[in-house]
Amino acid sequence: IARKDSPELPDFSLLKRLVRDQLIYLLEQLPGKKDLFIEADLMSPLDRIANVSTLKQHDVDKLYKVEHKAIVSTSDQLCFLIRPRIQTVKWICDVVNADKAVGKLRRYKIIFTPQKFYACEAVLEEQGIFGDVTTDEWAFYLLPLDEDIVSMELPEFFRDNFLAGDQRWVSTAGSALHLLHTLYGPFTKVYGIGRCSKMAYESWRELLEDSEQKPRQAEIGNVFLIDRDVDFVTPLCSQVVYEGLVDDIFRIKCGCVEFSPDVTSSDKSVKVMLNSQDKVFNEIRNEHFSNVFGFLSQKARNLQTAYDKRRGMDIKQMKAFVSDELKGLKQEHRLLSLHIGASESIMKKKTKQDFQELLKTEHSLLEGFDIRECISYIEEHINRQVSMIEGLRLLCLLSITENGLLPKDYRSLKAQYLQSYGVEHLLTFHNLKQLGLLVEQQPGETLTAMESKVGKLVNDKTAGKLTDAFSSLAKKSNFRALSRKLNLVPKSDEEYDLRVPRDMAYIFSGAYIPLSCKLIEQVLERNGWTGLEEVARLLNGHEFAVTGNSGADSKTKNDAQRIILVMFLGGCTFSEISALRFLGKEKGCKFIVVTTAITNSSRLMESLLGNTL
Repeated sequence: IARKDSPELPDFSLLKRLVRDQLIYLLEQLPGKKDLFIEADLMSPLDRIANVSTLKQHDVDKLYKVEHKAIVSTSDQLCFLIRPRIQTVKWICDVVNADKAVGKLRRYKIIFTPQKFYACEAVLEEQGIFGDVTTDEWAFYLLPLDEDIVSMELPEFFRDNFLAGDQRWVSTAGSALHLLHTLYGPFTKVYGIGRCSKMAYESWRELLEDSEQKPRQAEIGNVFLIDRDVDFVTPLCSQVVYEGLVDDIFRIKCGCVEFSPDVTSSDKSVKVMLNSQDKVFNEIRNEHFSNVFGFLSQKARNLQTAYDKRRGMDIKQMKAFVSDELKGLKQEHRLLSLHIGASESIMKKKTKQDFQELLKTEHSLLEGFDIRECISYIEEHINRQVSMIEGLRLLCLLSITENGLLPKDYRSLKAQYLQSYGVEHLLTFHNLKQLGLLVEQQPGETLTAMESKVGKLVNDKTAGKLTDAFSSLAKKSNFRALSRKLNLVPKSDEEYDLRVPRDMAYIFSGAYIPLSCKLIEQVLERNGWTGLEEVARLLNGHEFAVTGNSGADSKTKNDAQRIILVMFLGGCTFSEISALRFLGKEKGCKFIVVTTAITNSSRLMESLLGNTL
């Protein structure tokens, strides 16, 4: 239950209104009837901003999805709403040149979102159509998915930035931060860790210096920027909170989920918005799955009681009941039956023997016990071809928690994976190695395998020093050392009551506190990185803590100080959001999560598959 004194969250509907107005303005720049071509991955975000009827009111005649083939539109005016991707720009060039070839005259407008890049304009110039099209930017940086979640809806950010080293999206993140600062700042303190976070912060500071600042009432006090590659372990673990499981199984897209007929108990799928407006969902979203059924059955009993009230009512009371309560009860009843259906579907898939064994293996990897047994489990998983993505995820989790695999294990597991899933995954292994997700220990590093033995022989202090000496040898994940320093794995001999969680580890059944959230907690507690220098070194540095200008009124400072904006660059999971909500309740503050996209283990692995090149 949230503390009584917890602060109010800022109103993010303003972000939606701003981008809707800007889009309407851009569409009106092309007066008259026009056809609008929308890139596939902009369809869902656009639907949250401006629906079809809004677009129709502003002279959009027909809507098409960008499909990289010849178009059938007969309109004299074509408008393209796209991401700044060279492949899509080349397709637009083909469309314009095909029209030119048959002497067809039309007006063309390209709206790039969230910004246009020089490379796209260079393609237009190369293809000889720079003068035939008008280009514009739609500064659609942020989409509020809920009262405390804002997404940039840029899933490609992760692969582009961390794998390809393409830093073009960094300035986009800086612009998003600048927009938040303008509307809800000024921020008092900005903390961060990671190379990309530091660059995004610097990009934002440049924008800040160029713009004039009016003193205003701050609504957000502190900001924390964190790179996804600071903590890969958390997104690689199986999610067991309700919202995370719904995302893993049904894929939440833009805050919306499509429940299949087996969930809805009817012959058609149903689209449901998952946010705090859904009263049933709001109460179970952060719960460990083992508590969800108990809650839903209690809710069903309460609903039944509410329905039963109408018995014995006189006409006046019945009229009041129908006008005031019945509609709300029916809506709640509909949502309750959907979430019960979803939970049953999750139960079928996730509570089988296989899932329990999978969780046991993950927990052993996190604790560093029974590693040979874990490797046997992973080998069997790969050889039985249970799931290509899951097999890859387990290999990465093994590598990160063990600071790399022994050369013979690496070669053997890689060979088995390629035999099971195809030689094209050589590229996938290359990508994973480049990111440090799946690596073999180099000669000289193999001492790390002895760390646990050394720990038993020598007292902890000396073992600590030895560990530090070993971990400075190469770029490795250092997970064991971090886990000890930050106490990420609670002692397993104590019973963990998931109904009354005592710390953030409940999101992983009490087995592991997410590193990203623990870092945020520690830095906020210490007001900076003091005392965490060793942790920052193990995470490859790039940490910073900056005190902003205090242009805020002092009376609002206290409330704004308890609103903390956390920006994940490279994606964030629903489990991390649940952990931060729990931390907020404990500390009497509230967290707002801004992320480049919502991610999970499947999306993370899919973005690194080699055969997508």
